[in-house]
Amino acid sequence: MFRCARFRVLAAVLAMSAAARALPADGAVVAHPQATPESIVVGFVGGFVSHDNPHHGSVLLARRIQGSAPKSTFVQVFENRRRKTAYKTILRLLDRNHDGVLAEDEKAQARIILFGQSWGAAAVVMLARDLNRAGIPVLLTVQVDSVAKFWQNDRVIPENVVVAANFYQTHGIVHGRPEITAADPARTQILGNYRFDYKKEPAHCDEGSWYDRFFTPSHAQTECDPRLWSHVEDLVLQRLVLQSLVLQNLEPQPSVAATAPQP
Repeated sequence: MFRCARFRVLAAVLAMSAAARALPADGAVVAHPQATPESIVVGFVGGFVSHDNPHHGSVLLARRIQGSAPKSTFVQVFENRRRKTAYKTILRLLDRNHDGVLAEDEKAQARIILFGQSWGAAAVVMLARDLNRAGIPVLLTVQVDSVAKFWQNDRVIPENVVVAANFYQTHGIVHGRPEITAADPARTQILGNYRFDYKKEPAHCDEGSWYDRFFTPSHAQTECDPRLWSHVEDLVLQRLVLQSLVLQNLEPQPSVAATAPQP
């Protein structure tokens, strides 16, 4: 059932993407994406992984989203240590009149989704807090086996986040945070804290380093597990679909409504 729902979400995204290109408001055919994106999707890789590593889950997911999301969606992956760069990129994209100052209406139009793995998952929460201090809302945060650095707190999701989800595993010397909570439950919905057990259901990762396979095998599997990342992809696409429907003043259908994944 979950797989069928996923196909309906993908079909809805592709249909709206095609419609946005072929039937703009003035009836002309638009060949280029809008200068100002409708939605902003930012991912973070974990550890010391490069932002363009072709084997990392965050990078692979970003590529799939680029291929299936509406063409007005901005998608970029950053190293977890480049959080400030990601923050400045978001501010630049939201500054629609390019005056260097974000007005309240520009902030209100923000449609931002953040996801990441390991240190990158912790960077998601830290960036959400940066945006919260600036008064900028976030549609969705997704943490995959989140590992915080000593000075970070990746447990409490700030009140500017509408929906948050957490995927984790508990084996090995490096493992993810098992629970996230909302700073303000009235404003933030925690979809769930979803555990994956790679001792019972291992994910076969051929591209990881020998160090990762030997010392942190379960944590490393969260980088490449296609089952886990398909759930993250579903959550991202669901939010993109819902926001596109809202912007078009259309009623969301049950098949594309935001739902909790079923690992």
